[in-house]
Amino acid sequence: MRIAQIASLVERVPPKKYGGIERVVHALTEELVARGHEVTLFASGDSTTSATLNSTTKRALRGTNVTPLYGTNLPFLHLLGRAYAMHEQFDVIHHHVGYAAVPFAELVPTPTIMTLHNPVFQEHLPVYAEFKKTHIVSISRDQGKDVAHLNYAGVVHNGLPFNNYPFSASHDGYLLYVGRICEEKGTREAVEVARKLDLPLILAAKLDDTVPEAQAYFAKHIKPYLGKKIKWIGEVSEARRNKLMSRAMAFLHPGLWREPFGLTLIEAMACGTPVVAFDNGSIAEIVVDGKTGFVVNTVNQMIRAVKRISEIDRAYTSDYSRKNFSAHRMTNDYENLYKALVRQKHSLPIPYSSVEWRA
Repeated sequence: MRIAQIASLVERVPPKKYGGIERVVHALTEELVARGHEVTLFASGDSTTSATLNSTTKRALRGTNVTPLYGTNLPFLHLLGRAYAMHEQFDVIHHHVGYAAVPFAELVPTPTIMTLHNPVFQEHLPVYAEFKKTHIVSISRDQGKDVAHLNYAGVVHNGLPFNNYPFSASHDGYLLYVGRICEEKGTREAVEVARKLDLPLILAAKLDDTVPEAQAYFAKHIKPYLGKKIKWIGEVSEARRNKLMSRAMAFLHPGLWREPFGLTLIEAMACGTPVVAFDNGSIAEIVVDGKTGFVVNTVNQMIRAVKRISEIDRAYTSDYSRKNFSAHRMTNDYENLYKALVRQKHSLPIPYSSVEWRA
């Protein structure tokens, strides 16, 4: 098949450091190419891919003066316009950029799929409801509840290639937090857990210097507690992050928001590290309570769970993640969906086996 993949321009594909969505897009694109599909990736010009790269920028926009960074800026609109203008060259267009691309899909006959990587915002729903040609895929069953009344194709859990995720049967006694430093991600709660347990905590996390709220949150709730036991090392490379994950006692994910998926969870588990996470959104779909970690509701419950972390079999945790959240499995799901939509476009019968991707 001829497949277009459209990514954001904010980060390169794959990202050098922060950027979970871009990591998923890269995994899917590379797996599709390996299977013999003709793939065009619309992304920043510094992206690296085995597919044909098409871009309207020389490099990712983060760190440039393009505004708004997260939104419909001129380079991004240029990218969308170019991708959909080329629609006759594709059997399927698959975008990962949210509502902005939805109206474009109305103008072309090529089947379009949108993966919802972020929470479903109420103000976006009128766009999805009016422009109905785009087939919406959620990344968790919980997230899918918000769009089930729309043109909902089903759920495809994220997946990654785990070649570079080292497994470790032992650990070095520290807790690990990876992601962004902000209130909704629960950075303060992670620090509180480590302090009450008197355990080392490594914060391998992005602090967005363009968001005043994040800066204020860091100054009030994180910075005063940094020292020998609690260390903030900023954003790190994938290789360093994976090594940190493999040697951690436990991975803390005390998110206060309704998590759409939680990519770092499957990464930590692939390394054998148990996850202790707040039960918000998709968490219970990713972490098997008592088997690959613990699903909890409060800081005190998280503390008690960390004390029980030796009950979790690190080998089982790794095997579970690698089996259920691989790039191979994710690509199978999307490939079945692509085939079903192409058959539908040509008014051919869709065999049941082609739609097993639907939850």
